[in-house]
Amino acid sequence: MIEWLSTLNPVIQALMGTLFTWFLTALGAGAVFTFKTINRRLLDTMLGFAAGVMIAASFWSLLAPAIEMSEEGSLPRWVPALVGFLVGGAFLWGTDKLLPHLHMGMPTSEAEGVKTSWERSILLILAITLHNIPEGLAVGVAFGAAAADFPSASITGAVALAIGIGLQNFPEGAAVSIPLRREGWTRLKSFWYGQMSGMVEPIAGVLGAAAVLFIRPILPYALAFAAGAMIYVVVEELIPESQMSRDVHSSTIGAMLGFAVMMTLDVALG
Repeated sequence: MIEWLSTLNPVIQALMGTLFTWFLTALGAGAVFTFKTINRRLLDTMLGFAAGVMIAASFWSLLAPAIEMSEEGSLPRWVPALVGFLVGGAFLWGTDKLLPHLHMGMPTSEAEGVKTSWERSILLILAITLHNIPEGLAVGVAFGAAAADFPSASITGAVALAIGIGLQNFPEGAAVSIPLRREGWTRLKSFWYGQMSGMVEPIAGVLGAAAVLFIRPILPYALAFAAGAMIYVVVEELIPESQMSRDVHSSTIGAMLGFAVMMTLDVALG
């Protein structure tokens, strides 16, 4: 499978990887056909798991390779990773300020971004969609890095990242569709909009892969950019939302498990 994948164009590889992550988002959103509500402790654990996966992926799959790749440049090797990481966080901060969205469990009056009259449910969908952007970008850049023949980047590592992101997308899909069902939407409509929150990942993945292929010198910056954006999402959204019920043990255990799974995938496959 890996050998066959390596024969494809990196943009196609990125598309396939992010279609996989989107599929798992849709699979998780399908939980709405079975459940109308979701246990709060289970939701906290799932959100913690997603946070753990993203933290591990940010280092093992993105920052560490970015630092290794920077050894060939004229700047100190920590500079591209630092700059990319901070710019990635700043990008998400700016998007967060502009795009109307609402975090789970918050009243509509506390919606962030520009003021709008959009429904609460749409604002909830946009919150998840916003943090799927860096996930898709990370997968796309990883496949682009593998095509650039850097020793620290490989197809198997990019595949490991796609699997890890996909695993944490499954609970995220459920975390979107089930609250929409609770808001009074039909099961089919809740599923449709739940899976749509992952649609942005293939778009971001293809753009990320294409960008690093055409502008190879930005590769370390692009990897670190994706890492900074993902860490911003973890600290801004996932960790606070996973601890809203004050059951910090469930979310902490979930984060530990998520980190362990992603670390194992990256080391074993990468």
